[in-house]
Amino acid sequence: MDTQAAGYREVEHTADWELRVWAPDLGGLLEQAAQGMYTLAGAHLKDGPRVARKLELPLRDPESLLVKFLTELLYYGEQEGLAFDQFELSLEGDLLHARLGGAPLARLNKEIKAVTYHNLAVVKTERGLEASIVFDV
Repeated sequence: MDTQAAGYREVEHTADWELRVWAPDLGGLLEQAAQGMYTLAGAHLKDGPRVARKLELPLRDPESLLVKFLTELLYYGEQEGLAFDQFELSLEGDLLHARLGGAPLARLNKEIKAVTYHNLAVVKTERGLEASIVFDV
């Protein structure tokens, strides 16, 4: 069992990639999911100028927010060649406000095609929230 307050780890999966994430709260869970996704893909940022982006996403339910947030990050990677390693996330009412800091991608070892809803459930545990995310690669 993982004893850290927040984190992520890869889970063996037959065809796709699966990532187990945990954190004390939903904002932390989103951040761990993003960091884990970038780690699975082998994302490396270029040295040099940093970039910033802002996102606002509706909070319908934690699962939809998780998929939408990660999908937006994949979009930035595909369309602008960017990845992020700094996250300022706040939930206000039914909106997620995200300030992202990152840089252009120097390298991506493996492309993630999509974030799926396959067996996705954000569950409350003793240490906060946990989820398993399956990525289509």
